[in-house]
Amino acid sequence: MTKPAKKKVAGKIGSSFDDFLKQEGIYEGVTARAIKRVLVRQLDELMKREDISKTELANRMQTSRAQLDRLLDPENESVTLGTLTRAAQAVGRQLRMELV
Repeated sequence: MTKPAKKKVAGKIGSSFDDFLKQEGIYEGVTARAIKRVLVRQLDELMKREDISKTELANRMQTSRAQLDRLLDPENESVTLGTLTRAAQAVGRQLRMELV
């Protein structure tokens, strides 16, 4: 005779992942990289959808291909809000940010 399966109880167990990252002192860096990765993915998808090359996007942003490559590098966190705004405008979008 087999034992009946135990029901899992819904609810929190332990602290949140954010709390863990804060305790480790890496929350800000991890969050910044995650935001940058999302923005890069969105830009990449828009470039593919609109058939925009890197050279064309750089021209629209009035910047160099090297600067655009830094923007599209998810590991490079040294991107200014001005650069992100120009990139959004170059693909016909607006950059929207908020504090929560």
